[in-house]
Amino acid sequence: MKGFFITGTDTDVGKTRIAAGLLHVLAARGHTTAAMKPVSAGCYNSTCDLHPDNMRNLRNDDALILQRHATLALPYEQVNPYAYAAAIAPHIAAAQTGHAIDILHIKKLFDDMAQRVDSVVVEGAGGWLVPINDHETMANVARALALPVILVVGMRLGCLSHALLSIESIAHHGLPLAGWVANTLNPEFTPLQHNIDALRARINAPLLGVVPHLENVDAESVGHHLNLAQ
Repeated sequence: MKGFFITGTDTDVGKTRIAAGLLHVLAARGHTTAAMKPVSAGCYNSTCDLHPDNMRNLRNDDALILQRHATLALPYEQVNPYAYAAAIAPHIAAAQTGHAIDILHIKKLFDDMAQRVDSVVVEGAGGWLVPINDHETMANVARALALPVILVVGMRLGCLSHALLSIESIAHHGLPLAGWVANTLNPEFTPLQHNIDALRARINAPLLGVVPHLENVDAESVGHHLNLAQ
């Protein structure tokens, strides 16, 4: 095992904050780490005078957070090889720009990282089955990297079905579920504990942490609520 693949029950459920917290925990234990967000959409151009769809100049905030919290400094293009300006599904962005997502290229970059560190934390895009082309999804990326999966469950209405369906699909793709994290998106979500209890009774993998709604969302604060010792 060379790390973890971080997926979520949907987009905007806090995958990046959990991935950064995980990087912090691993580094605190003395692990060398690398981070990767193979595919990102919703990027900004880091230069003002070049075409906005030139991936070489696009940057994604989530990928930059992961790059910053890894112990191994890597070029941005290795951390986030497929970056798209439009905040749309990756397969649509790839088709519109002509920059197709190649899983073999992602695997090559990952293998290079894995040879140089103890652990690689890879964050997916969107949910588990987000398409990346006409025939493949982010699940195929995770399968190619052969990493155990951590599922970030955004605690909100609908999360029970989303979580259980995601876990069913993770098993279908033959990958181990290392555990799941309950990420509190809304402090006023009153059935929070009931939902956590319902998922604990149905998920045959450890609950790695319950992350509250934090005012200051930094890797160290998130890391305090993660428990990888289970």
